[in-house]
Amino acid sequence: MKISKFCIQLVFMLFLILGISGCAQEEEQAQKGGTEEVFLVENESEPQSQVGLSAQKDSVALKVSEAVDLVEEEGTEAFPEFREEGGKWFRGYSYIFIWDTNGTRVVYPPDPSGEGEDVSGLTDINGKPIGKLFIETALSESGEGWVSYEWPKPGETEPSTKYSFIKRAEFGGETYLVGDGFYVEDYLFTRNIGDCESINATGVSLCEFMHPGRTDTELGVDYSIAYVLMEPGEKNLPHRLSNPEVHYVLEGSGTIYIDDVPVSLHEGKLVHVPANEIQYVENTGNSSLRLLLIDQPAWAEENEEVLE
Repeated sequence: MKISKFCIQLVFMLFLILGISGCAQEEEQAQKGGTEEVFLVENESEPQSQVGLSAQKDSVALKVSEAVDLVEEEGTEAFPEFREEGGKWFRGYSYIFIWDTNGTRVVYPPDPSGEGEDVSGLTDINGKPIGKLFIETALSESGEGWVSYEWPKPGETEPSTKYSFIKRAEFGGETYLVGDGFYVEDYLFTRNIGDCESINATGVSLCEFMHPGRTDTELGVDYSIAYVLMEPGEKNLPHRLSNPEVHYVLEGSGTIYIDDVPVSLHEGKLVHVPANEIQYVENTGNSSLRLLLIDQPAWAEENEEVLE
């Protein structure tokens, strides 16, 4: 299945579509009040989750740099302070860890019993050589950098994407690597199709993959994305929307009827359905048909009329 490739293409097309729309708005606003006003409007609409991610990166890098300063000033006498839960250095998922450059853990607040272990060969669930990368980063010319890997949150078994900042520290002839990280999903809206609850909509299985009105995260967007699965022979009920809708085929084949005009569907194809046109989709192939539906503005029940 080549879903990931087509999702990347979809993201590109969304940026293109929304970018064109944004450029048109900028031109109109510039004619009314100049470029400074346009800049302020763009800032107001920036997704808060992205701002949070950038701020978290800066916060972690600053925290590690301050920890390095403390190690280079006090050496091993500073280590007990890093283990104090609830203090500056160890809160929740965030903690300072320290290795020597041979790969031996010397400070590991979540589980001090793991200190003294050789973790130079540490890998993540995908076999990524975390230990080697940490050490190489600390011994690099710059002495610092970011490493991304998959690692379970404390108390969990399923891995999440973790992004850690590593920086070299030196004291009394010893060289250490000092690090801290954060779980990316805590600062971005992410979702797996498998976690999407399906509902029956216009006669087929559909899940709202992303909807700005149905999440606690401020997405800063006005469009929604739904995921549709149709088995061979299935078709949804004729309906029309007061807004345009984009259909993107992830897998399979079929036909979409727009005002009774048939349009073939196949993997990788995008179809734009104008507002107020009667539409329905039929899986005419021999395998599952998987679609993404993009509505702008975001789908709302009052914008849809189902025709029995």
